Amino acid sequence: MKNCERLANLALAGLTLAPLVVKVDPNLNVILTASLAVYVGCYRSVKPTPPAETMSNEHAMRFPFVGSAMLLSLFLLFKFLSKDLVNAVLTCYFFVLGIVALSATLLPAIKGYLPNHWNDDVISWHFPYFRSLEIEFTRSQVVASIPGTFFCAWYASQKHWLANNILGLAFCIQGIEMLSLGSFKTGAILLAGLFVYDIFWVFFTPVMVSVAKSFDAPIKLLFPTADALRPYSMLGLGDIVIPGIFVALALRFDVSRGKGSQYFKSAFLGYTFGLVLTIVVMNWFQAAQPALLYIVPAVIGFLATHVLWNGEVKPLMEFDESKTAAASQDSSESNSAKKVQ
Repeated sequence: MKNCERLANLALAGLTLAPLVVKVDPNLNVILTASLAVYVGCYRSVKPTPPAETMSNEHAMRFPFVGSAMLLSLFLLFKFLSKDLVNAVLTCYFFVLGIVALSATLLPAIKGYLPNHWNDDVISWHFPYFRSLEIEFTRSQVVASIPGTFFCAWYASQKHWLANNILGLAFCIQGIEMLSLGSFKTGAILLAGLFVYDIFWVFFTPVMVSVAKSFDAPIKLLFPTADALRPYSMLGLGDIVIPGIFVALALRFDVSRGKGSQYFKSAFLGYTFGLVLTIVVMNWFQAAQPALLYIVPAVIGFLATHVLWNGEVKPLMEFDESKTAAASQDSSESNSAKKVQ
């Protein structure tokens, strides 16, 4: 598993840098980059302790409405305020957020080259005049934040597509690694809601496309093209993270049963197929497409077909990571109590 993840990391890094030196077809670049980001994020999400915080069915149902409110708010801000002012404020916000995300993404690769006590010893720092506010960090996290700060400063000053993509990929990987749907039922509710959300805001209003073009922040990946009128192809981070956390859940389900990557393969194949279909339709109609329109049915369809074929609908639907996390925590506390005794 670790070797596959390491190869995927190297492939993703190489593919991200490749357009600087060679011509890369933007359609192929979109498919490979998004698929590799999902693959890396999924394997990083497999940890000894399941996520303690998981999404509930109620949160999944509300998510499309919260997303719609935020999208509409951004549209109105760009419509009635200076675009430069809005983007300046957002750049400051993503500067801080980018350092945190990129540092966390690089940390596992850096930790192996640093002394153990740099990784283990936690330092507490209190804000001046606000002693109740406290930040905990390790020396390794400080070292990892150095390249993160460099890339964020480069992005803020130049808005180069490469800096944008590096930060965007860090957000994607961290989102897939840290977010948990809890159960496949919750995941299906979330994907179904965002399926409708994406279709509505892309096909029935100009809001989504307008915000995507106006929003000068790493919320989308940019892929250089040879077309002067359309210098970049774009893919929103939501089209990677949202399906990605569902695919990651399939991988953790496989791991919890000790069966390798049985259902992960079908879910991941569904994601890749949906992405390819998005690109095909976009080029056929020469118009922006809501990627989740194709990705959501493909991911759920491929996984559902595989589960029905194996006759394992019940185990999959009964899987609940919140219960697994609680059981893991109780077991850990029990073992600690035995050691004390």
